[in-house]
Amino acid sequence: MSGANKHYVLAAGGTGGHLIPAFALATELERRGHHVALITDERGANIPGKPDFLPAHVLPAGRFGKNPLNWIKGFRAVMEGRKMALRLFDSFEPSAVIGFGGYPALPALLASTSAEIPSLVHEQNAVLGRVNRLLAGRVQAIATAYPEIKRLKDKHSSKVHLVGNPVRPEVLQLRDQPFPAFTEDGLLRILVIGGSQGARILSEVIPDALSMLQPALRSRLQITQQCRPEDLDAVREKYKQYDIPAELGTYFEDMAARLADAHLFIGRAGASSIAELTAVGRPAILLPLPIATDDHQTANTREMTKAGGGRAIRQPMMTVKNPDDYGESKGNKIRVAQADILQKLAKDICKQILALAQRPETLATAAHAAWNCGRPDAVKDLADLMESFDGADMMDVIRVGADNTSGAKQTAHVPTGATKDATE
Repeated sequence: MSGANKHYVLAAGGTGGHLIPAFALATELERRGHHVALITDERGANIPGKPDFLPAHVLPAGRFGKNPLNWIKGFRAVMEGRKMALRLFDSFEPSAVIGFGGYPALPALLASTSAEIPSLVHEQNAVLGRVNRLLAGRVQAIATAYPEIKRLKDKHSSKVHLVGNPVRPEVLQLRDQPFPAFTEDGLLRILVIGGSQGARILSEVIPDALSMLQPALRSRLQITQQCRPEDLDAVREKYKQYDIPAELGTYFEDMAARLADAHLFIGRAGASSIAELTAVGRPAILLPLPIATDDHQTANTREMTKAGGGRAIRQPMMTVKNPDDYGESKGNKIRVAQADILQKLAKDICKQILALAQRPETLATAAHAAWNCGRPDAVKDLADLMESFDGADMMDVIRVGADNTSGAKQTAHVPTGATKDATE
């Protein structure tokens, strides 16, 4: 692509889901000889993984929420952030500005419109986020991670470019490695991850679900599970009770290595998690976070599950009640109701594990299906899209169309143990 030594601004909200793709794009643009700056908030400036070369500019962003009393304060913060972004643009002179979602991206994109600087947004989820919906009419391009995006108006469809979600280089390196061998009498390695903060529901139900497996399969389990610190002892005791070997931790730094060894993933359906699972080719049992905005995690599962690379289980909504806050009779009823909900969820998870893992070829075929959903060129395609704002025509190579709904053509990949049918 043309446009060496250009300047680009990346704007992202203060969560890993928004910033990890931004960091990946910054690294690719810097590798191509460009200068890059980041606009974020205080929380985003402290997210681990920011490249050393990438300066972070902290701007006020404001939050609006559902309470109208907060809207005036939020609007003032956005306008102040917009003024600061305009001052940055005067000195940095970016060729384009890209927002990755979250409120900190809002002032930067509003400033780019005012300064007549080309802009675009990247949506990591299968539902267009609030800030990206607000900006969709102002930007020149909308980069997406999925072929189907909810809450995207038809009038903006011509702006859409399917690129995928950038993943970490150490994870992407695993893409060409075969699926780990899984045999009738070999170990079944399961990786259980609850997101950046862990998920209590997984600590409560996964050990019970695994205990329900047939003895022949249960005796072959090897579990790695992320837990909240306050849940570690209880989960460790459960696994000990069921005589299931398990390695527990609150955070695993070598996540790529854990993913490389895993035969099956169980966890949430965040955009980054699914991008990594499909990049590597790992089958998954996904429990979307039920309180996620616009239920976007459920939407994230659809492409992978439709392809046969995973199973999605809806987590029941439970009214949070402490039985000890009620009388003995009502408190006992609450305990029984909560226990019944967890027991049913554990049974559902057990059923899906059996469906995937009873035969080695089923698991390998699911891995292949997950792999086919991956978009390994996401960061390159996104960088190409950024470079297309150098005065040349907008690139059409990755634009969504009738003959191109996967971003880039996939090559054949047959994981170890896959049947012939998996490649036909």
